[in-house]
Amino acid sequence: MGSSELVALRAAGVSLVLDVAGPGLPRVLHWGADLGETGELDQLAAAQDAGGNALPPTVPLLPTQHDRWPGRPGLSGHRDGGPGHLRLSLTEPVTVVVDPAGGGALTATSHDPVAGITVRTELELTPQGLVRQRHAVTSTQPGWWHVDSLLCLLPVPAQAAEVLDFTGHWARERAPQRSAFGDQTIAHESRRGRTGFGSPSLFTAGTPGFGFRTGEVWGVHVGWSGNHQHLAQRLPDRDGVLGGGELLEPGEVRLAQGETYTSPWTHFAYSGAGLDGLSAAVHGWLRARPSHPATPRPLTLNTWEAVYFDHDLGKLTELARTAAELGVERFVLDDGWFLGRRDDKAGLGDWHVDADVWPDGLHPLVDEVNRLGMQFGLWVEPEMVNPRSRLAELHPDWVLAAPGRLPEEQRWQHVLDVARPEVFDHLLERLDALVTEYRPAYLKWDHNRDLVEAVHDGAAGVHAQTEAVYRLLDALRERHPRLEIESCSSGGSRVDLGVLARTDRVWGSDNNDPMERQHIQRWTGLLLPPELLGCHVGPPVSHTNGRATSLAFRCATALFGHAGIEWDITGCTDDERAALRSWIAAYQRLRGLIHTGRTVRADHPDPSAHLYGVVATDGGHALFAYAQLGSSARDGATRLRLPGLDPAASYRVSLLPELPGPQLFGRPWHPDLVLTGAALAAHGLLAPALRPAEAFILELHRQP
Repeated sequence: MGSSELVALRAAGVSLVLDVAGPGLPRVLHWGADLGETGELDQLAAAQDAGGNALPPTVPLLPTQHDRWPGRPGLSGHRDGGPGHLRLSLTEPVTVVVDPAGGGALTATSHDPVAGITVRTELELTPQGLVRQRHAVTSTQPGWWHVDSLLCLLPVPAQAAEVLDFTGHWARERAPQRSAFGDQTIAHESRRGRTGFGSPSLFTAGTPGFGFRTGEVWGVHVGWSGNHQHLAQRLPDRDGVLGGGELLEPGEVRLAQGETYTSPWTHFAYSGAGLDGLSAAVHGWLRARPSHPATPRPLTLNTWEAVYFDHDLGKLTELARTAAELGVERFVLDDGWFLGRRDDKAGLGDWHVDADVWPDGLHPLVDEVNRLGMQFGLWVEPEMVNPRSRLAELHPDWVLAAPGRLPEEQRWQHVLDVARPEVFDHLLERLDALVTEYRPAYLKWDHNRDLVEAVHDGAAGVHAQTEAVYRLLDALRERHPRLEIESCSSGGSRVDLGVLARTDRVWGSDNNDPMERQHIQRWTGLLLPPELLGCHVGPPVSHTNGRATSLAFRCATALFGHAGIEWDITGCTDDERAALRSWIAAYQRLRGLIHTGRTVRADHPDPSAHLYGVVATDGGHALFAYAQLGSSARDGATRLRLPGLDPAASYRVSLLPELPGPQLFGRPWHPDLVLTGAALAAHGLLAPALRPAEAFILELHRQP
């Protein structure tokens, strides 16, 4: 490898070591377990030297064929159809800044004078142990430089021999799937124009059989809401790589002289103790952002499954008064309030209150909601238009499509070309006017179809659309800095760190069935902390699949997130209202723990059950849920081992008093015992075997 100049960054049990000597872009010699305060970095570099003509195991941050990398190139493109072979060399020494809190950042600028491009590379290791990387490509010559692909990549060792990826569809988001990772390329690609129901929360490679608390794991997430790709690639003669980036269509990004394309931020996490360690890094970084929600997450009632499109002031006022009496803190009026919107076949695009339904506007409802002490929220879907709308009749050319060639309708709607200045301006004016008039604290921002045959200004249009939507969100938030926005997309189809840079929570799924929600929330929570994930108590029978479940199970499932209700509670019995009131009180008492503590998930031996919880950062308080999701292979009591506690501390274990407890052999189960964290993790406690769709919650307090 020749001479080396090494940079070593450390944070939160992670080391990142790079050779920045050049002449090419920095090479990552190590990304993984903390190497400590080693003074032997030169020896580490020498150990990478393959000698002779053998291929070195490491590759630069943007590997190409010139770097003797026969795999997928980090950057590929061409100038007006010419050769695309790149030779990037540093134009100046790499800039390195070490963070006293841990980690640090580097910036490298490279250039290929023949291709006529300059690349600015940014890489940082955050104090939470998260690696973030992006590249910016600038054309420096006349003509067009066409960007075909730009990836952020980091190496993973041979021990990472298994990949965890995800699949999914509407109402069943983020279902995990595993595969062996050998000498091959495993790619997850989304061409839906939005993140997708099966998008990876974290695309992960690890030691075979890794779990939530065991195994070495390396994960990656592309923070982008349009087309994207994640990949793991290994060749017989090199270290493997893990990475991703935006997935560009032909001709989508072409740069004139002086123009720049910047990749999305790609986020990498490492853990030597399973998937929970990856979550700790991402959750910690999210919570440290200045834009992270700082106020207690209000208990929310959303009207959708209560009234659907049947908007009636009397009914909604009764619903609001019932909600306030139970302790609800935010009341959200869902779809159906604007012009012509009596079903989902008309009205999208006409963002004016329908005077036929609301002759006095929304003011009577908003005023009553505020008088009751609740925040008001409103549903919108600004990026879409129904052909049956005034907007579509006046501006048929505003659809995101090739001229004279509309894509197939989905859900009786098309996508608006938000990148067109007149469309952007119209949407900003309408949203600004609604927020100014009604002062909602919250917008539920929906997005209910894929982008198909998306064309903007004569070229593929997903990239321009995604950037325009980001600008629209940013502009609205700039005008209304206290406004909170939820990212909803047919449920959980726009859940990524790109949209979450400008929103305050996501809607995990349109499916409120708690049996399905247990799985959806488990794997969405791999990326997101509970306070960013909307979790609602739905009606007794799920509207998505017709399954009936108990109120206790629905409440237990919805507790571990940003909790809410989506149900016509005006028809509840006195017992149901009492149970909801108690559950809301529990959420309000415990959200300080749930929304700041460390998420822990046990590798429970029974695949038909989930055991999970949150542990306070100081280890003094914890909450664990045990949920039975199918018929257990065991007959009788089961042993629960609770991870993540302080092993030296003693904890009093009791059932959560606000929710009903289970039975043990026909008798009420009252654990109320004191055990050390070590005993609870290694031996556990005996708990009743539950029937499917039953759960209980334990609360733990450290004893003096």
